[in-house]
Amino acid sequence: MPQQPRITLNDGTSIPQLGFGVWQVPDAEAPAAVGEAIRVGYRLIDTAQAYENEAGVGIAIRESDCARDRLYITSKLHNRNQGYDSTLSSFDESMARLGIAVMDLFLIHWPMPATDRYVESWKAMVRLREEGRVRSVGVSNFLPEHLERIIGETGVVPVVNQIELHPGYQQRGVRAIHAAHNIAIESWSPLGRGEFFSHPVLTEIADKHDKTTAQVMLRWHLDQGLIVIPKSVTPGRIAENFDVFDFSLAPEEMAAIAELDDVNGKRGPKPENVNLR
Repeated sequence: MPQQPRITLNDGTSIPQLGFGVWQVPDAEAPAAVGEAIRVGYRLIDTAQAYENEAGVGIAIRESDCARDRLYITSKLHNRNQGYDSTLSSFDESMARLGIAVMDLFLIHWPMPATDRYVESWKAMVRLREEGRVRSVGVSNFLPEHLERIIGETGVVPVVNQIELHPGYQQRGVRAIHAAHNIAIESWSPLGRGEFFSHPVLTEIADKHDKTTAQVMLRWHLDQGLIVIPKSVTPGRIAENFDVFDFSLAPEEMAAIAELDDVNGKRGPKPENVNLR
């Protein structure tokens, strides 16, 4: 099994750079999918309250031969649970479903600016970290103004911002603020929802390395120091997505993929528009 790299976070902890996402994986299918991912070698498992599969993820954790301290478990706060007290109570519910004593990383899933409760949620998450119930706290889908506000009002910098990022939407415009605060970027929808699987730039690079275009895109994330969480329920694809540690991309290949960027290439919801989900 390859030794996968880890990214050191701004609180001194570290996270596996390649993880396994379970968005849209039904709870009943989560034990098998997550169990297969752990068997293959994934150590970072990324779920969320909104995914409604924390219980299934918990079953996979308990049934795995992998020791709990070798796994890195992330979940995210549901939008409907934002607010100080509801963040704390819903975290307890997540822990019960997952069946773990300490969570490795807990994120605010969306800022929901119109409801304006994300600062109170962040304060609750900081409390959870201070109490030792979660090792690290971060955010997801936060724009620069949301990051600046929670940092300014609490003095606590998120370790991670999980955002949509793929070759067709590279988010170069927001990377400076993340670098300035030493916030790691974690890419969701890292394969662009399959839209680039047949792109000639990627197929040419894939042929050179005897890899698939999906593997090339995952390597592209890794070579930039991004954390990446592909998702699949197919055993063959789960293994294929993990088989990316035996090659790297040349500078000219990275440059060619950079040309695929489109500032209008976002496929998921815009954070400023998500206010109840």
